[in-house]
Amino acid sequence: MAFPGLQHVAITVSDLDRSTEWYTRLLGAEPVLVEDEEGGEFRHVVYALDGGTLFGLHTHMGRESKDRADERRTGLDHVSFGLSSTAELEQWRDKLDELGIEHGSIKKAHYGSGVSFRDPDNIALEFFIAPGT
Repeated sequence: MAFPGLQHVAITVSDLDRSTEWYTRLLGAEPVLVEDEEGGEFRHVVYALDGGTLFGLHTHMGRESKDRADERRTGLDHVSFGLSSTAELEQWRDKLDELGIEHGSIKKAHYGSGVSFRDPDNIALEFFIAPGT
């Protein structure tokens, strides 16, 4: 039996309105869902990515920590968005420039190549291609 792929990723953000605006610009799409969870524990905004994966932003009704994300702390290290070619990686690097989002240069390694950047809560994100693409 094959292990399944990721269906969705949800991250906790400190300011849902700010992050919704930022991710809407980055993704170039409006959320497909904005709602309060039934039990009143959290509010979420969800985007549908190509390939069927959902990407969610959560706020825990004012109970979330206001600490900036730090990948050295136990928990999330980073979220990587998969691309299919060097040309596509270069296009996304240029798109980050257009959006005024700070980022690193294209890093090439034996395990693949990527461009790293951060969201408003300092969550590490990257665009990534597999080796040989």
